[in-house]
Amino acid sequence: MRKALFASLAAALLFACIGGCGGGAGDGGADEPGGARDVFYQVSTLGALSRGVFDGEVDYAALRQHGDFGIGTFQGLDGEMVALDGRFWQVRTDSLPIPASDSQKAPFAMLTFFDEDIHGAPPPGLDYAGLQQFSSGLFPSPNYFYAVRVEGEFAWLKIRSVPGQQPPYPVLADVVAKQTVWELEGVRGTMVGFYCPSYLGGVNQGGFHLHFISDDLRSGGHVLDCRTGEVELIMDLTDGMELALPEDPGFRQASL
Repeated sequence: MRKALFASLAAALLFACIGGCGGGAGDGGADEPGGARDVFYQVSTLGALSRGVFDGEVDYAALRQHGDFGIGTFQGLDGEMVALDGRFWQVRTDSLPIPASDSQKAPFAMLTFFDEDIHGAPPPGLDYAGLQQFSSGLFPSPNYFYAVRVEGEFAWLKIRSVPGQQPPYPVLADVVAKQTVWELEGVRGTMVGFYCPSYLGGVNQGGFHLHFISDDLRSGGHVLDCRTGEVELIMDLTDGMELALPEDPGFRQASL
């Protein structure tokens, strides 16, 4: 399997093997090296990750060709990834962001080149559910992908990371049961992530998935809950998707 047209959004939805395919869906705008600008690029599927497919096959040097903004993880599920303004960070269970090297590999990642399409000012005091409701209220349609950036001061944040795993890998739920959780108060930083439409099924979970990185680069992780302070919401409507499927045995043998 190399390339096959799976569905049609406003741009093409493409499935491509990591080991042999390149390119991306056209968006009518300027292309970036390795892919079109207005495309949501995903490595593997959330269904595979949930079943313990934690071996990374695409390295971060390649990932940088597909976006300057995004989230994901690392070989063996070793922490949370945050990509912001072209800088890629790894957050392990000490909550400290460290730069990701080009040679590290990702079993799962979501990326795009971020452009501002939608702007909003969420009121202070919103919890995570309220922030999601406010954000989705600005969508022209829930049937597209949205890169979501929330920056400013957060009165309170609850975030997590997970420990790296060794084969034979457990399922994701067993790893998350051992997650490390932090609570932060009065912290400035940026939430980075995506809204995915619900029709994706096992490809990705419908709804919002956000990570956080503080301005002082002293804390970060997967967002579990929050209470907003003075924050700014910026979103990028993305109407194309490219899905890169791993060729490793773990993915080929997984029951998806």
